Amino acid sequence: MANNIYINATGPRSGKTVITLGVMELMLRKHKKVGFFRPIVKDSEGVDKDIALISSYFDLKIPVSSMYGFTTEEATELASHGKQGEVIEGIITKYNKLKEKCDFVVCEGTDSVSASSAFEFDINAEISKNLSSSVLLVASGQDKTIDETTQSVETAFSSIKRRKGKTIGIIITRTNVTNGQKIIKRLSNANLSGDPLLYAVPEDVSLGRPSIMEIVKELNGKVLWGKEHLNRHVHNFNIAAMQLRNFLPRIEHGSLVITPGDRADVIVACIASVSSTSRKNIAGLMLTGGLVPSKPVAELISGFPDICPIISVKENTFPAATRVNNIQAGISPFDKRKITRILATFEKHVDTAKLADKVIKTKTTIKTPKMFELELIQKARADRQHIVLPEGDEERILRAAEILLRREVVDITLLGKMDVIHRKIKTLGLRMDNVNIIEPSKSEFFDEYIQSYYALREHKGITPEYAHDMMKSVNEYATMMVFAGHADGMVSGSVNSTAATIRPALQILRTKPDCSIVSSAMFMCLEDRVLVYADCAINPDPNAEELAEIAISSAQTAKTFGVDPVVAMLSYSTGSSGSGEDVNKVRRASELARLKASEVMPDLKIEGPIQYDAAVDAYVAKTKMPKSEVAGMATVFIFPDLNTGNNTYKAVQRSSGAVAVGPVLQGLRYPVNDLSRGCTVTDIVNTVAITAIQAFAQKDLKYDD
Repeated sequence: MANNIYINATGPRSGKTVITLGVMELMLRKHKKVGFFRPIVKDSEGVDKDIALISSYFDLKIPVSSMYGFTTEEATELASHGKQGEVIEGIITKYNKLKEKCDFVVCEGTDSVSASSAFEFDINAEISKNLSSSVLLVASGQDKTIDETTQSVETAFSSIKRRKGKTIGIIITRTNVTNGQKIIKRLSNANLSGDPLLYAVPEDVSLGRPSIMEIVKELNGKVLWGKEHLNRHVHNFNIAAMQLRNFLPRIEHGSLVITPGDRADVIVACIASVSSTSRKNIAGLMLTGGLVPSKPVAELISGFPDICPIISVKENTFPAATRVNNIQAGISPFDKRKITRILATFEKHVDTAKLADKVIKTKTTIKTPKMFELELIQKARADRQHIVLPEGDEERILRAAEILLRREVVDITLLGKMDVIHRKIKTLGLRMDNVNIIEPSKSEFFDEYIQSYYALREHKGITPEYAHDMMKSVNEYATMMVFAGHADGMVSGSVNSTAATIRPALQILRTKPDCSIVSSAMFMCLEDRVLVYADCAINPDPNAEELAEIAISSAQTAKTFGVDPVVAMLSYSTGSSGSGEDVNKVRRASELARLKASEVMPDLKIEGPIQYDAAVDAYVAKTKMPKSEVAGMATVFIFPDLNTGNNTYKAVQRSSGAVAVGPVLQGLRYPVNDLSRGCTVTDIVNTVAITAIQAFAQKDLKYDD
């Protein structure tokens, strides 16, 4: 079931707000708690007309600051410094906080924050993808030909599709009934993928009429009489510059009469016309030039019952009339008549039952690299763990530690010489005043760790002196911290070899009772989803039993990190089409994996042997394995050997631009993870977060040491 929708317009003045009102009303019939979110708002103070409208009219009781990501000023400032990624990250973070408190969130795209509508649309398409939202596309037909409107919609649809997004519906607005239906017919014949719902909501001229209140605000006017009627809509305006006998016949229903403030004759005549059954009712009077009626005239006006609004503005008559003519009418949350008309128009031209059904049933599976990385941080922060970093004087480690501490993701201990680390922190200009630093040989637990290590390794013939020397090594000491429960996990490898990281873990922590080997998994963050590859770093040529273990461990890892595990045991042959030693190994491993899964993950789907294309591509799957529950839908890929796994993940990473996160070590009793010596600060942050999540997931497991 979907929990959000993103309303995206192809250009400015599309009538998007009208559609948003309709969708909000619709979703509130289906869900108890519906939120509203805008990624970027114009006002430098964060005050947004649509947020004010939706929040007030539907009484959302959500803080305004929670309903938008950035102001235009904030987003532009970040982008100008090359920090576009931080804009997306900030939007996702704010949205996720709101989502936690709501059953459903209606997201509305930006309003012409850039000079180019096409550029801005692409920004919205990218944001909707990162919020994992299906899209409701809104396109205006105003001042456009049928061909132009159709082409703009098809271009926008293609842009969303290119980003792996899903458009569930297209609504054409601000056009006449005939043209609207012709556009819908054209789009129907275009065979748009996903079969989006198509509707046309014709222009309602009454919705473009400003209220007296809007005119007062626009011209900074002063209300003299009729405050209770400021929501009246102005259908047209008349400048009263002629004698009454010529002016009165020109008064129309809903007119705003504009006249200098000293024209007592016009003022009194207009007020009299309001009380007369023979004259059409005006919307109000606007007195110009900063002039107001004299005291006798004012007393006369005050004697009329139920008087129409009379406002005063400083501008002269013709400049004031020009400004009134240029006002773009909005929608006030207090303008119940206009909102009621909007909702009635929406329901008349949109099949709300079909739209609601499609919105609710369309669950997008998009997960971008940025989404995955933020989820790691959020999960780790939710259950804060203590991670030890043995390479405490390495610059990248220190920069990552500062990020992790300032974002309160984990508690950290750095190992190394205290004076060296403090000097490095100062030189780099980092702020980590309260970071915990331990120099192993000076630690209060140094002797205790020596004795524990000696007891663990005595059967291998080590001496107490050897144990003493080993505890001076930061990796061995850090591993003993995890073993003793003084830290929840360890991350190393930015300057040390993989062997130097893993060997102490195998010697001290050892593997889980149900695992005979340690293996690794890579999170491959593609443009629109996250896959798990294993084993790509540890085991050169696992046998069938070991492959089965790797499959189960990888499925458990995937589940821990929010990837629904569907396991493909890869080979150069699919199903029973091939034979040979390597294929038979994978076939046997698949059988063993299913047997193991029946005990620990009974609902786990496993297929093998299967080729990569059949595992990942639904079209190929229909041909090669049409009855398989895994083919075309796999999320966990188990490679037959290290050569295949390592080369495949690097090929996918380099050729597709995928973000590779890992490797994540599997099978150890307590979490230890190895960094690449070429790792970035972001890699370290992600790996520490992964380690913290593993640590929390394993908290309830008890081992007989």
